Amino acid sequence: MDKIKLIEKNIEKVIIGKNSVVKNILKGILAGGHILIEDIPGIGKTTLVKALARSLNLSYSRIQFTPDLLPSDILGVSIYNQKEMNFEFRKGPIFANIVLADEINRTSPKTQAALLEAMEELQVSEGRSIYELKKPFFVMATQNPIEYEGTFNLPEAQLDRFMIRIKIGYPSPEDEITIMKNFKEEVPLDKLEAVASIEDVLLLQERTRKVKVTDEIYRYIVNIVKETRESNLFTLGASPRASIALMRISQATALIKGREYVIPEDVKENAGMVLAHRLILSSYARGQGSNAFEALQIMVSTVEPPRLDG
Repeated sequence: MDKIKLIEKNIEKVIIGKNSVVKNILKGILAGGHILIEDIPGIGKTTLVKALARSLNLSYSRIQFTPDLLPSDILGVSIYNQKEMNFEFRKGPIFANIVLADEINRTSPKTQAALLEAMEELQVSEGRSIYELKKPFFVMATQNPIEYEGTFNLPEAQLDRFMIRIKIGYPSPEDEITIMKNFKEEVPLDKLEAVASIEDVLLLQERTRKVKVTDEIYRYIVNIVKETRESNLFTLGASPRASIALMRISQATALIKGREYVIPEDVKENAGMVLAHRLILSSYARGQGSNAFEALQIMVSTVEPPRLDG
């Protein structure tokens, strides 16, 4: 679609040489999911999220996760108003369209858990009151590799709420030279303009949900997820939420490629970034020197894809 390509090209004015990464981010946006970006510092994770927010003209807030961060620093807090003689809820930074949870694994699991209700139900509960979040709503979390000092493992319940996990990776030498030239005299992000609106995003999400999924594709997704639960490569398999996420990302992939129906390749190419972060490797797989993504790719290759007539 022209609007999707326009958004893609606009982000690539800032994020150089990472077309596949930008496409994956847009898949998550179209599918209405939260995104976990895991990579080393300085790769451009924060810049990518800011470029996305500016391109889509969405409200944006950034939360720097630190060991002393409290749930109220994210959600908000009730403060007593002496004049009105009642408590007033002051909203926290979670009340935005795109929330950048920067270095999310540098805070405690208790504070990480403050995001769970917002990510699942698009609301914040405070006492007896419930506050609805704006739509569209995305948590874009960045995470340092877990072997870095001062990091906490994200709880399984938290990981399961991220629709996809992506990595950016180092740029090529040529792209890195282009990046340096772009930053020589100015910050490219400062000149980036919006090419879409909230209404465009909601419309694209609606079109994504209408992309056709046949019974054969449903069965293929379920067979892949079922295999993660039964394979000797994993001690924790994927949840039904993961099945829905894989379906949604496959629909978004089809729409980006100009199709109104999902094919097996849409499912297969996205299985890794949808499922791998939700799985726990078995001792057998670790003994083989595999990580979750590699083990999953091996497993997916053993699941027979359907043949679609027509």
